[in-house]
Amino acid sequence: MPLDPNILRADFPILATKVHGKPLVYFDNAATTQKPQIVIDALVKYYTEMNANVHRGLHHLAEVATEAIESAREKTRAFINAPSVMGIVFTRNATEAINLVAQSYGRTHLKPGDEILLTQMEHHSNLVPWQLVAKTTGASLRFVPIMDNGLLDLTAFEQLLTPKTKIFAFTMMSNVLGTINPVKDLTAKAHAVGAVVCVDAAQGAAHLPVDVQALNCDFLALSSHKMCGPTGVGVLYGKETLLNAMPPFLGGGEMIRHVEWETATWNDLPYKFEAGTPNIADTIAFGTALDYLRGIGMANIREHEKALTVYAFEVLSAHRDCTIYGPHPTMPASVVSSRTCGVEGGAPTAWPAGGATQAPVITQRGGVISFNVGDIHPHDLGQALDFEGVAIRAGHHCAQPLMGRLGVVATARARFYLYNTKEEIDVLSAALEKTRRFFHQKIARK
Repeated sequence: MPLDPNILRADFPILATKVHGKPLVYFDNAATTQKPQIVIDALVKYYTEMNANVHRGLHHLAEVATEAIESAREKTRAFINAPSVMGIVFTRNATEAINLVAQSYGRTHLKPGDEILLTQMEHHSNLVPWQLVAKTTGASLRFVPIMDNGLLDLTAFEQLLTPKTKIFAFTMMSNVLGTINPVKDLTAKAHAVGAVVCVDAAQGAAHLPVDVQALNCDFLALSSHKMCGPTGVGVLYGKETLLNAMPPFLGGGEMIRHVEWETATWNDLPYKFEAGTPNIADTIAFGTALDYLRGIGMANIREHEKALTVYAFEVLSAHRDCTIYGPHPTMPASVVSSRTCGVEGGAPTAWPAGGATQAPVITQRGGVISFNVGDIHPHDLGQALDFEGVAIRAGHHCAQPLMGRLGVVATARARFYLYNTKEEIDVLSAALEKTRRFFHQKIARK
């Protein structure tokens, strides 16, 4: 049964907020999602009923807390269909998870002459860690280009894949373009040349069904706070054979088996990579968030976002001077022009008014819409929309090299989620028109 966002909205107390006297329209979901009451209650329950450290106490509270955090690990395993909880490592966020792979696997396996393959649409969290490890190991960075339609250039990808490619790290879904990459196919091709695959699912895991066994990726990173869960919790999934062969990322308590003055041995997976006291309360609440998402159904969430994305493109593309970046959700890739990525010869161009009428390719597009309106700076646009109660993101979205590829310094960005509605998109549209008129009148008076 299709989800009803108007019913789900009642689960999120913050959505009743008024901003400057107007109902909150929250479209900053790519940065972080809102939390249902049951997740907030789970945090309170830990501190009021089971506050104790985990894995190391024999008293009642310690045992209850340990059971709760390990239950969250099992829920995570089930959510992404990992074969075992041994491959589920809790981190602070997806960024730390990727750094763990880069520093532990990358530094021990890369050498001069090796290549790390990334894409031009990566978030800084899946770029900078690989820059750091490349500098320390002598490996080189290579980048799969994006086409003007916002999709990866798969021909170039296959040309860049060689026996020198030791690691291929890429995003499941672009946080700027909304592009959904074909993870399973890309992984198979990378494995064919002997490369290890690391998938950044920070944007994908909250919006798409994820099955790591079907994808066959070697590593996958995600963040709780983008999935209705608390901040401060991330997950690294890794194949056990790889994790077992990797050295620890951090040292201290919990990750050890035996310590002497000058040497130590390591704990079993996944605890080898979980040094010190974990973020217990937030991890337990993350498990509750996963229960919530599974109760709704990730396929239902995906279908809801498809409808919102198509509607938003129809509405926003009718605005004068509005440039939208990324694949169009209702136009086949074979007929998409250079306008689709908002670039033509490096310069932004506008969508045609009235939307598109071609057959859908929504499978290649998530509910992330980055856009610009005329010569209004995205920061000015974001501030003006805030006065209308609309929360978007404005800036380079931790993807500065991609901004250069698009020929802009920044964009505005709206990201839809399970509690958003078409009526809220209408509010965004009206606020954009009001903002455009205000800035044009201001310019005219000068």
